[in-house]
Amino acid sequence: MNKPKVVLLCPGQGAQVVGMGKGWMDAHPAAAQTFAAADEVVDLGSIGSLTSVCFDGPAETLNRTDVSQPALFTAAVASYQGLLDGWGNADVHATLGLSLGEYTALHLAGAFGFRDGLKLVATRGRLMQEAAEASDGGMVALIGADETQAEAVCDAARGDDVLVPANFNAKGQIVISGSRTACERAVTAAGEMGVRATALSVAGAFHSPLMAPAAEGMAEALAEVDFQPLSTVVYSNVTGKPHDPDNPELLKQRLIEQLTTPVRWSSNCADLAESISGTPEDERPRIHELAPGKVLKGLFRRIDKTVEVTSHDQPDPKPVS
Repeated sequence: MNKPKVVLLCPGQGAQVVGMGKGWMDAHPAAAQTFAAADEVVDLGSIGSLTSVCFDGPAETLNRTDVSQPALFTAAVASYQGLLDGWGNADVHATLGLSLGEYTALHLAGAFGFRDGLKLVATRGRLMQEAAEASDGGMVALIGADETQAEAVCDAARGDDVLVPANFNAKGQIVISGSRTACERAVTAAGEMGVRATALSVAGAFHSPLMAPAAEGMAEALAEVDFQPLSTVVYSNVTGKPHDPDNPELLKQRLIEQLTTPVRWSSNCADLAESISGTPEDERPRIHELAPGKVLKGLFRRIDKTVEVTSHDQPDPKPVS
């Protein structure tokens, strides 16, 4: 049986939903083992086990940054283990992850084991939650804006506060982040420029300088983990280009920077699409979005309509390739 050549897309925070991963756990022993291992690593105290929060909620608990990040990492890895049950094995051409998902992508490329990765994302979630609670921040989605317009909105609304582009998700879908008062001014400024703006329901100003305390804490956590050379291409959210596979210290630095700088997801996807565009159809890797949800499929379609993405929110009753 030939190994399918695949590209793996790994979801970020915001994709979480109560019930995520349960279909995979019920259908595949390897996925069940992933959830069991996660419960041994992550201690949520009185909240309950990570698995119970994933499957049963409540949503307000699952949506907490310190809970959703290890939960999403676990659900994505569990879905990949389930896919491998059907594939037998896979030739992973590249991995891409959105924000938190970059850690999943690095784990799947062999940078670190599941338990080390889970500890890192649990620490990341806790530090980001603490940084959010220590600052009054928010985020605003700019619909239909390009990078120049996003910068103009930030310049017009920033004042003496923090306000910066945070996520370049797709064409016409940019998120800015900063102090809550600046975000409120940004909604007004965007409207005056003819750009539709919507304040997002988030815990804090992610991917902005207000996450600097979290970045300092992640530098300490990352220093304690030995990274291995990457077995395949993994894209950096910070640069929009692939990581150097043999430079673990630079990779760690990029993960630290990721907390306070924009996520260049649209550049990640555009670079990948260009890299495979000239490949003969029968040799071209198939792109698969891991659980949960179908957010990344939708974003990729906005970036390049010629690229087909298969989402795996639930197990496919048929063999996948």
